[in-house]
Amino acid sequence: MMSLLEKYNKEAIAKMKEKFGFKNDLEVPKIKKVVINTSFGRLVAGLGKGDAEKIYKPMIEDLSLIAGQRPVLTDAKKSISTFKLRQGTPIGAKVTLRGTKMNDFLDRLINIVLPRTRDFAGIEPKSIDGGGNLNIGIKEQIVFPEVSAENVRKIFGLEVTITTSAKTKEEALELFRVLGFPIKKDLSDSASGGGA
Repeated sequence: MMSLLEKYNKEAIAKMKEKFGFKNDLEVPKIKKVVINTSFGRLVAGLGKGDAEKIYKPMIEDLSLIAGQRPVLTDAKKSISTFKLRQGTPIGAKVTLRGTKMNDFLDRLINIVLPRTRDFAGIEPKSIDGGGNLNIGIKEQIVFPEVSAENVRKIFGLEVTITTSAKTKEEALELFRVLGFPIKKDLSDSASGGGA
């Protein structure tokens, strides 16, 4: 099976040039980075530092296993009394992947994780924004093979944001499709393919 990088170099560049008329390889959009993040703000709201750490430390450990890289904590930017949140309190964690780690993660995401996800029927084209970025929500971290379900203390969800250099949503959609992302067929695509 071809890796994501091989697929990009051997297939995606040629297909994208043909479809969009790019003159050289450097014009062809590519994936620049992947950001994986999770939030635990609700779980730690109102808790003391020690109690909060007991909740989010195992989550950070799981995120490290998934990403192959240590996450950074994200803090509350302002205090919100309704949620018992104080400014500077850790409310989430994120990891930014580039290069080899990014490609390895995406290979696992496409070939192992998404097919293992319960009731997964494909990525909605509307998950790609106008800037060419794809957002995927994953309900449970245990779909990642690196996380042992027996050792999990807390089930949590993740958001994966894949940033591309595409200038339009159409370019990004085509890029993800030729790279093998399981994007659902858009009904409007087939509808515009000519009437009966």
